[in-house]
Amino acid sequence: MFKGHPKGLLAAALSNMGERFGYYIMNAVLLLFLCSKFGLSDGTAGVIYSVFYCGIYVLSLVGGIIADRTQDYKGTIQKGLLIMACGYILLSIPITATTGNTSWLLPFTCLALLLIAFGNGLFKGNLQAIVGQMYDNLEAEEAKKGEEALSIAKSKRDSGFQIFYVFINIGGLVAPFVAPLLREWWLKANGFLYNSNLPELCHRAIAGNLGDQAAKYESLANSVTLGGGSFDPAAYLEVFNQGVHFSFIASVAAMLLSLAIFLYNKKSFPTPAKKSAVESVGYTPEEKAAMAKEIKQRMYALFAVLGIAIFFWFSFHQNGQSLSVFARDFVKTDKIAPEIWQAVNPFFVIVLTPVIMWLFSSLARKGRSVSTPRKIAIGMGIAGMAYLFLMLFSISRGYPSGTDFRALDETVAESMKADWWVLIVTYFFLTVAELFISPLGLSFVSKVAPKNMLGLCQGLWLGATAVGNLLIWIGPVMYNAWPIWKCWSVFLVVCLISMSVMLGMVKWLERVTA
Repeated sequence: MFKGHPKGLLAAALSNMGERFGYYIMNAVLLLFLCSKFGLSDGTAGVIYSVFYCGIYVLSLVGGIIADRTQDYKGTIQKGLLIMACGYILLSIPITATTGNTSWLLPFTCLALLLIAFGNGLFKGNLQAIVGQMYDNLEAEEAKKGEEALSIAKSKRDSGFQIFYVFINIGGLVAPFVAPLLREWWLKANGFLYNSNLPELCHRAIAGNLGDQAAKYESLANSVTLGGGSFDPAAYLEVFNQGVHFSFIASVAAMLLSLAIFLYNKKSFPTPAKKSAVESVGYTPEEKAAMAKEIKQRMYALFAVLGIAIFFWFSFHQNGQSLSVFARDFVKTDKIAPEIWQAVNPFFVIVLTPVIMWLFSSLARKGRSVSTPRKIAIGMGIAGMAYLFLMLFSISRGYPSGTDFRALDETVAESMKADWWVLIVTYFFLTVAELFISPLGLSFVSKVAPKNMLGLCQGLWLGATAVGNLLIWIGPVMYNAWPIWKCWSVFLVVCLISMSVMLGMVKWLERVTA
């Protein structure tokens, strides 16, 4: 797999894998954790989640600027890992939320999330810039051997970023199991069983506004109490959330492991853009004007693809929002916690990446190479297929809005729930789309970025992701307000429009990146 790729690729991938493992532990439970800990609605928790997710990528732009200006990419990455570890330490403190302390505890939790977002911003884009520099150096070395060697080296970049992406998802595959397992273990140790619907009802019981949900609350309370005895909703919430807090300790350990791997291999990593000061000496005015024109064309191409990326991430990252609450409400998850379904996506990434790499390599050998811009356009169409499937399925089952569904009698709701295969099919399409867009988007940025702006341009890619993530809160709002097929249809339309626009720009983008 690593044959012909830079030697530092594996070390960079392992460092990123450790960080992603810690991150995805938290990400898998964040939305449902905010609801269960503070009694927030899906919509309010979704806004916090969206702002946090947006912050991660906006701050990646800041991290790129810092690294470009200081030329200290490696030091910036180290600081990012340490700041993230501090954020996870704050999240791991098991303080019980009460009516008396929520006014400061919720901001305290948001502060922890801000530290994680800022640390991630310092880390994420700059490590990707280092990987891009590895391929710049590889191509420069192979160019000395001739055009054929250079062509082979250039063909390695897309597959290199796909390999890098696989290691991200190895961490993402394991992580979603950690928090649910710790939470359920802690619940059993304290005489309770897990139920994803009960925390919301516990908050309503404490507030005295159960209304017509009183019978459902009593039924669920009896079903989760081990050994008989009376059920205390406050005690259940405390134990329920303590288990999640403890899982964040694993995130701290993952950050430190990632830091250790990075420090051990630090000297072998290249330093992006450091050579640009030497290369800029001796150009004529005509050459400088031509270079400026080329840089302008490259930046136009970059921003065109960034616009498409916004709409992809708006649709794709519903896996932590509307798709997460869909798994909680509409899918039979009595044996599997809703958060664990998020492991399906990284599982498919790991399994399908070699298949897609083989497909692209096979086409290239036959002289039918698919350009990176065209791959991104195809990916948007495949993402649309996921939401087309969900829309048609929801129509066929006559599903109401999430709010109306949760108000149904428990027996009626249970009879309407979908089987596990619905999520498998959905995540299959989304994962294939992701493999056509995310790692190849990183590769595209590394191709068009001016050499002295690698960190900034990787930050811009992540900044576009931030804008898409800032919009993902809309998903749960639509999900709870409309029959859910309408929610899925919005994402379908977004994907199809994005695909059409991208296809319209393909030839121009291919010329720019030639």
